[in-house]
Amino acid sequence: MNAVTVERLDGIHVVTLARPAVRNAVDRETALALYAAFLAFEDDAEARVAVFHGAHGHFCAGWDLQHGARLAVSGNDQALRGLDFETDDSRALGPMGPSRLRLSKPVIAAVSGAAVAGGMELALWCDLRVMEADAYFGIYCRRFGVPLIDGGTVRLPRLIGMGHAMDLILTGRKVEAAEALQMGLANRVVPTGQGREAAVALARQLAGFPQATMLADRESAHAQWDLPLGDALQQEWQRGKLRISDALEGAVRFAAGQGRHGRF
Repeated sequence: MNAVTVERLDGIHVVTLARPAVRNAVDRETALALYAAFLAFEDDAEARVAVFHGAHGHFCAGWDLQHGARLAVSGNDQALRGLDFETDDSRALGPMGPSRLRLSKPVIAAVSGAAVAGGMELALWCDLRVMEADAYFGIYCRRFGVPLIDGGTVRLPRLIGMGHAMDLILTGRKVEAAEALQMGLANRVVPTGQGREAAVALARQLAGFPQATMLADRESAHAQWDLPLGDALQQEWQRGKLRISDALEGAVRFAAGQGRHGRF
């Protein structure tokens, strides 16, 4: 059985991670397969949104520590092989696979069961997180001295603020769905067993919007972090003004009666 499979649903790529014996923990081979799957999504002109799904009741339990134990025999060089990268490389390989990819299209995580350690970092890499009611996050690698090297120390503070992030980073404690939703770590909470279905439905909604405008706004939001306010507003304008024709077309549809009173 392949650890990573891709299902294509009318412009939506559902990337499924399946290593049930280890709660979908990721070894090097699996990391490379995830990386390849999301690069293929990026390079597919027909693909609009990806859903990242963990099979068999769990999203991902992080780095495969059994694999790490085997690497320990060879030392640091083997564990670090091929993982150094250049700052401007938007297609760099991460230890967990896709965690350094800077994609031009959105990815939605369908989080069930455990999304812990490196698995939590993979969920943070996604644009949105749809979480099942009994799923949970946690930097469980704190117990074993495994560092956050797949963006966790960067994305978590940006997503939920420094205070919440330091609590989770330093303690490694479990965060269940209700608290994750309250602190902004989850975007939606759905009944157990419905995460994939809900994430695909959300993906279909995103895929139905005018794409160029949505992607320009997404890129503007990603690009603004390190910019002074004036520069951030300028880059928003430079991207947005290219989509004014889309706005005018949308205005015509509105005037004709489409989408009134917040209908989608």
